[in-house]
Amino acid sequence: MEKFIINGGKPLEGEIEVMGSKNATTPILSACLLTKEECIIDNVPRITDVMNMIKILQSMGVEVERIGERTIRVKAGDNVDPEKMDFALVGHMRSSILLLGSLLSRFHKFKIKQPGGCIIGARPIGTHFDALEALGATINQDDTYYYFDADRLIGKRIVLKEFSVTATENLMMAATLAEGTTTIRTAAIEPHVQDLGRFLRKMGANIKGGGFHTIEIQGVDKLHGANHSIQPDPIEAGTFAIAAGATKGDVLIKNIVPNDLDLVLEKLKEAGVLFDIEDGKNLHVKPTSKLGTLCKIEARTYPGLPTDLQAPFAVLATQTEGNTLVHDTLYEGRMNYINELTKMGANAVICDPHRAIITGPTPLYGKDINSFDLRAGATMIIAALLAQGQSTLSGIEQVDRGYEAIEERLQKLGADIRREKI
Repeated sequence: MEKFIINGGKPLEGEIEVMGSKNATTPILSACLLTKEECIIDNVPRITDVMNMIKILQSMGVEVERIGERTIRVKAGDNVDPEKMDFALVGHMRSSILLLGSLLSRFHKFKIKQPGGCIIGARPIGTHFDALEALGATINQDDTYYYFDADRLIGKRIVLKEFSVTATENLMMAATLAEGTTTIRTAAIEPHVQDLGRFLRKMGANIKGGGFHTIEIQGVDKLHGANHSIQPDPIEAGTFAIAAGATKGDVLIKNIVPNDLDLVLEKLKEAGVLFDIEDGKNLHVKPTSKLGTLCKIEARTYPGLPTDLQAPFAVLATQTEGNTLVHDTLYEGRMNYINELTKMGANAVICDPHRAIITGPTPLYGKDINSFDLRAGATMIIAALLAQGQSTLSGIEQVDRGYEAIEERLQKLGADIRREKI
């Protein structure tokens, strides 16, 4: 076990580069199962969730070789056997849900343990099951495993019951090799869903409609290997931008996709954070003497404000003027961090499982705090960076799941943060 020791109260200054998207990398790794040929994946972030997905693939017999600092070669050849899957690791990793579509499409029959992951509220997988059953799968379960069986997959018009990112991605992977045409209605269109679509097209998939809530997939007989570079992570970009704004810093955030950050940038502007987009790919957050108001933080499905940035924006709200309503329409377990902020001096009240009200500006003070999930951990790092005095953050293994060497990168911005053993 490890913890972060953070001495706050200093503005961040310098340059930081955004890594590849965690949420794009895990489904793209799963999609490599759809071909026996070699795939080269570049800009792969070195984070725990990605490393664990690689370990799960390797446990089944997939060859994964690192051929560069962030480049890997993946080959799911004839020796791949889903029965050899590391089920214990699957049970601790939510992203392993993304194996359903590719395994069903490639092997037609397999079992898998119920995936684990962050405790951020109910995340039922019935939407996944309904969609895959519509293609022809039979799904059974016992106390330990889900059992999937499909002699053949046949394309259908499928209306997803919710804008589920992972259900959309699983259905896309399953439909690429199904017979006939699959039309996905109410499909999720997050940037990482679109990145998966780009990779599948490079493999030979016939997909139309990426970026729209209707996706049409004409099944093909075979997919081939492909080379692909993972898109920059918009959540990481947003996290660093909020950290720079909250500490009134001067930070150049390199390697962003501005179109993926439309509402994030609008919310920063609303809060009074000064910034420019430079060269179409860099975000320069400039020193701000005084922040403005932030009336509402409402997390919704894309192109709405990302739920993964709801909590970081709430820290910014502790430094803005007046009341801010924080409303997460997607998950009811994402307000746990509010109690940690109040420990530090924030004027915040949880109204119900989906809503909180924050009144600012209030100074924050260093305390012993905890990371309840991945994004809450990043949130508490931001809070500790702007707080006066020393904070100790526990549960940082959650942060390592989604941010590569975050303390080392923040140190280059002048942050006083170090990792210690507990």
